[in-house]
Order: sequence, then C-alpha cells, then structure tokens
Amino acid sequence: MGHTNDPAVIERLMRTKGRWAIVGLTTNEWRAAYDTSLFIRDRLGMEIIPVNLPGDPVHGEPGYRTLGDIPPEKQPVDVVDCFVNSHRVGAVVDQAIAAGAKAVWLQLGVIDEAAVERAKAAGLDVVMNVCPAQQAWKYNL
Repeated sequence: MGHTNDPAVIERLMRTKGRWAIVGLTTNEWRAAYDTSLFIRDRLGMEIIPVNLPGDPVHGEPGYRTLGDIPPEKQPVDVVDCFVNSHRVGAVVDQAIAAGAKAVWLQLGVIDEAAVERAKAAGLDVVMNVCPAQQAWKYNL
C-alpha cells in the first residue's frame, strides 16, 4: 500500500512558522520552484533556504549546495521541500534524515515510495505529490 497524505499534517506544516529548505530552487523564473518558494516565504511566512548544485543565492537568500552545507545557525530545518526528479529524490530524503529535518515535502509529480517509507521510519512527517501553493485554498491561507 502506498503513502497517503494526511490533511492534518499538510495543514500543520503550512500553518506552523518554520524554516524550509527548498531543494532544487534556482534563479530560473520559469521553474515551478521559483514562484512556489516565494509563496512559501511571502504568503505562508516561512524562512526559506535555497539548495541547488552551484549553491547560488535566490530571492536574496544565501544558497547552499547540499542540506549538509547549511550552517548550524540555520538549523534545524523544519521542512525539506523537494523540487527534484523522482529518481533523484531518494538521496535528498536521505540527506534530510541525516540533517535532522522534521519533515519532507515531495512536490507535485515527485514520487518515491521507498524514500517516503525511510523518512517515516526515521520519524519525519511526509507529504508527497502535492504543491503547497495549490493546497492553500483548502486551509484559507
């Protein structure tokens, strides 16, 4: 049986102010991560941390190459939001577990049941195949 998202977890993650590492966030305005990260920061009121291969800053926030590169003063990360291909997200989930993140959020179209099971076994909250910007109306956000 596959993962089923818990609406209470989705709502709690979207309402509870925290620090979201956005993996796959780049300066490319045509990518979904670009606008969704602005929604997470500006509409939901979260602190965002861009994570991308070159470690580029995005939206005026310093960027990091991996979750492990995020400095201690930016820890803990509450949610690791994954904008990577499904076949690559398992490694990101493993990094999130190792970094002590509290939750992983696999964006719309990002699906990896095995990675989700590892995250749940490690005690992380999990959301899969959902975009927070598309869920906001359900919770009056």
